Amino acid sequence: GRLVLSDPDNMLTTGVEVEARPPGKKVKRLSLLSGGERSLTAVALLVAIFKARPSPFYVMDEVEAALDETNLRRLIGIMEELRESSQLIVITHQKLTMESADALYGVTMKGDGISQVISQRLREEHRERRPRAGRTASV
Repeated sequence: GRLVLSDPDNMLTTGVEVEARPPGKKVKRLSLLSGGERSLTAVALLVAIFKARPSPFYVMDEVEAALDETNLRRLIGIMEELRESSQLIVITHQKLTMESADALYGVTMKGDGISQVISQRLREEHRERRPRAGRTASV
């Protein structure tokens, strides 16, 4: 993929067009891709920006909602790479994404209609199985 200025002669008012070509396709315009392909393209662009300009933390809101399981697993792998140098806050409903977290926060509603904020740190042995920044993995 690449980014192209829509009006390179006028830098103050130009827009940025995203051109993407997933493997095996000749499509260039995002509107012609499937929902999952568009989502994956957008996430790839975000990750490229994150890697080019690292930040101490990132907030992502349901970026993986349209992904199939194979691409979701790829994204989780990329998130694992990002978390070596940054903290991630991911809003999700995906079980696989939640399983890769160190801590979960959520809101639940009991039968009486009262919302309750819940938080759960995952087991220490679960967290130590994954290498993190400042930790070494034992084999």
